[in-house]
Parts: sequence; structure tokens; C-alpha cells
Amino acid sequence: MLWGLSGAAAALVVAGAAALVWQQLGPRAVTVTIGKFPEQLVYVRSDDDIVNGGAMFTPPAESSRNIAIIWIHGWGANFYEPTYVMIARRLAERGFTTIVANTRMHDLGNVAGWRGDKRIRGGGYWGVASEQARDIAAWIDFAESHGFEDVVLVGHSAGWAAVSTYQAEKQDGRVVGVVVASPSIPPGTGPTDPDQIAQATRMLADGRGDDLVRDPKRSFPSFISAATMMDIVNSPPEFKDFFGTRLETRNPGITRIRCPLLAFFGTRGDVGGEKDLQLLKSSIAHQASGPSRVDTAIIDRADHMYTGEDAEVARTIGEWTNSVVLQQSAGRGAPDRK
Repeated sequence: MLWGLSGAAAALVVAGAAALVWQQLGPRAVTVTIGKFPEQLVYVRSDDDIVNGGAMFTPPAESSRNIAIIWIHGWGANFYEPTYVMIARRLAERGFTTIVANTRMHDLGNVAGWRGDKRIRGGGYWGVASEQARDIAAWIDFAESHGFEDVVLVGHSAGWAAVSTYQAEKQDGRVVGVVVASPSIPPGTGPTDPDQIAQATRMLADGRGDDLVRDPKRSFPSFISAATMMDIVNSPPEFKDFFGTRLETRNPGITRIRCPLLAFFGTRGDVGGEKDLQLLKSSIAHQASGPSRVDTAIIDRADHMYTGEDAEVARTIGEWTNSVVLQQSAGRGAPDRK
């Protein structure tokens, strides 16, 4: 499976391919254990009246860090994916209150809300990913209402684009770290078939944005609504090539992020690897501005969903948050672009 888009735009393009790779290699057995600390279902309402659910994992008060981690799902997924839950439990064991959250892009399709008698659809097939910044803002507000002035945003798979685009657009001072987990670093081309784009344009003009367009190039059935497609097509070029991997991209989205950045992949059938991480670092290094520090990691034996490696993912995020994010937010860490 793969996840998110529009700064989020390039990510939906590679979503189906990642899902196919992961399925072909065969997923590892998922083991889910009982959590040791309090867990609760939580909900937020965005400023455009979309309600999303999630779960909050809370460590004991005596071991709790003064920072919350918000994990955003990828394309076709949702907050209760087993590995997401297990990673959140492991982070709670390390003292981090962790919120695993849905945006309006969760699952393949959902009814995100209503406008009078009109149904507003979301999800990978119907959602307008550029609008999920409103959902992320609501989750940060939720964390703040629970006493957390600082948050780390984690976006898995296409969720990387959701959190990165949010921070690039909003430059939210409450976000003190961004983690992109299994991101798509080279820019996707997006929909390029002129007939498909023309068809989607006509559908929108006719008020049929929910109508689906089938992608004939896929080896498996793949659909996207007219509204979703045109959201991708119309995404700004600086967000399609978010990390500035192409020399011709001017002021890519990454130049608007100032807090530390962590990126990682698994070694077992993930959508990228060490070469991609090197590309990310070298591309950011060429920009005039960007994150105060860039760190990368490889999760050994991890597939795209990190099945069975939840403890290692939590260790990677937790140690980075302790040694980099908390140090910098306290004013003790010097900026480091290496």
C-alpha cells in the first residue's frame, strides 16, 4: 500500500505501484500485542467541518516527554493499521504521547462530511488531498489542547506529502520536527494522458467531480475521481518536486521547512533506499534554505509497512526526537544541514 498527496500530489502517483510491490513480495506476519499504557479513541473537527478519528497513546506521567508525535497514514490506509498501532505503543513506551490520526484521505473511499444534502467524499479514490492540511491543523490543535506546545509530524508513505506540504505552507511554529517515512523522493509525473485530463476537466465542469476515471496503464484495476485527478494536475510544480531533485525546480517546497527533518526507508521491498536518501540530502544541500538539520536512516528487514519492525521504527523516531528535536527546540542544538 502507499499513501497521501498534493504537495501531496506526487505521492498518489506512486501509491499503487508501492502497493503492488509490497503484495508481490508477500507481507510478513503481523503480530499485535496488548498495549501497556492508556489508549483512547479521539476525534477532531477541521475548520471546514470534516470530522476525523484517531487514537491517542499516553505514557505514564513520570516518563512523559513534553512533546507529542502525530502519525499520519498513507494512501488507502487509516489510523488503526496494525503496524501503526504497534509503533505508537512502542513510542509510548519511550515516553512519547503519540496520536495516530486519520485525514479525509483515509481508505480508498469514505464519506468525509455533508454540505446540506450533498455528500462530500474522501479517500484515495475521491479525496482532494490538498484540503487535508485542514485536518492536520485540527490534530495539532488537539495536541495543543492537551498541553503539548510542540509536536513532531510523521507522514508514512504518501502521508509524507501531507505533513511536508502542511509545514511548507503553514510554517506552523508548533511543529518542531518532520519525519517522512518511506517517502517518494524523485517527483512523480502525475496524470499525463491528455484524453484523461480532458475527460476529468469536462466532468468537473459538468458538476461530476465524483465520477471515476480508470487508469488504463495499470496492470491492476485503478481508479481516480475527476476531482482527485485535477487536484494532482494542478498541484504547484514546487510541491510536485518537493525536495528539488530537478535543477529546473525553483524554490521547491522543502525550502519552506525550517525545523529538523528525518527520512527513512525499510530494506525489504520498500519504495526507496540508500540512493534515494542520498538524493534527498544532496538535493536539499543545494537549496538556499531548508530544514535546520537533515537526518536519514535505514530500517533493516522492514517492508513498506514496517511489519515486525515497530520497535526499531519507534527507536529511530524516539532517539532522533530526543537527540535532535528536543535539543534544538530547547536552544541547545546548532543548526546542521549535513
